[in-house]
Amino acid sequence: MIPFQQGHIATLQDITVTGKTVFLRADLNTPLQDGVVSNDARIKAVLPTLHYLLEQGAQVVLASHFGRPKGKVEPEFSLLPVADRLSELVDCDVIFTDDCIGDGVRKLLENPKNKLILLENLRFHEGEKNCDPDFVEALAKGMDVYVNDAFGTLHRDHASITGMPKQIETCAVGLLVEKELSYLQPLVKSAAKPYAVILGGAKISDKIKVVEQLVKKVDRLFIGGAMAFTFLKANGLPIGNSLYEPDMIDYAKKIMEEASSRRVSVFFPRDFQIAQSIDATEVQITETARIPDGWMGLDVGPKTIAHFATYLKDVKTVFWNGPMGMFEKEPFDQATIAIAKAIAPLDAVKIIGGGDSVAAVERSGVSDQMSHVSTGGGATLEFLKDPRLPGLKALLS
Repeated sequence: MIPFQQGHIATLQDITVTGKTVFLRADLNTPLQDGVVSNDARIKAVLPTLHYLLEQGAQVVLASHFGRPKGKVEPEFSLLPVADRLSELVDCDVIFTDDCIGDGVRKLLENPKNKLILLENLRFHEGEKNCDPDFVEALAKGMDVYVNDAFGTLHRDHASITGMPKQIETCAVGLLVEKELSYLQPLVKSAAKPYAVILGGAKISDKIKVVEQLVKKVDRLFIGGAMAFTFLKANGLPIGNSLYEPDMIDYAKKIMEEASSRRVSVFFPRDFQIAQSIDATEVQITETARIPDGWMGLDVGPKTIAHFATYLKDVKTVFWNGPMGMFEKEPFDQATIAIAKAIAPLDAVKIIGGGDSVAAVERSGVSDQMSHVSTGGGATLEFLKDPRLPGLKALLS
């Protein structure tokens, strides 16, 4: 059992699955290229749980959403390519259905030789996102056990996330979710200190509640990415044509005041890579954090990287979410990759929280040096804001 809030959440070790039909909710929302899975990381992430269930003699019904088909059948959002890739990764036949509910699914369940069944996209039905009771009932029919191993979806109140645990008596989290909780729960209540958080990305508004919570818990807060410009603007520094959020100026001041009152050290960029547009070929590096008129900051500079790295050396916990610049376009990916390499050798618990940060540690070849690379993205930030995610609350016993 995992202690969680005012109760406990069962793990695979707490339940019996031998001879049972197990509904396994996974996150198989993988990228495709020319109709073929181009990155199978999310498929591989569920394999430990899948293998465990099959080895224990369970019949596994694997389910996931895929893309945003808006409640109707759209061939380009079929999970068939995922089924093809999955069949290459497991030692048993993958039976793929043409729907996720109905008589066809039930007939497949009746044959004990069908050990692994992958349902078609849950979001082909409006009832998935609406958490429609009739859809929940149809989805749960014939299932003995419910296991959620889709951490990245636990913040959603959907039929397969919050509805099904109400219909099925035996519920648990899979090995992936168990691992996520083991690393993320301490960030909320008991992180080893000094505790540092590095935040990047474009907008403060995307992370308002997260920043509010983190500033109460961390010792050092490092701000990069375009969101830094709103803070710099609030401090009266010229930012040229850089992206910022005018309606967040007062909020940025409030956060800085809160940090000061709690003696949290906040680190801002000291220099930038700048250009006159995102497509310009001329790139310059500023001497200070001041950006001249007609120019825009597109990545933090070498002084900033060195400054951040110096004050990360002795931390015992570090959480990083969000790129330091416009990571998707060279040369403005340099600082994000440099930060990944600065974090890698630290003698600390090192947790990477989704999106471009994950891409950066993978591209830098240092992902294996991190303590944990979260699969959550938005769910990870939601968890840090408030751990009581709908999907976790549904599993409380």
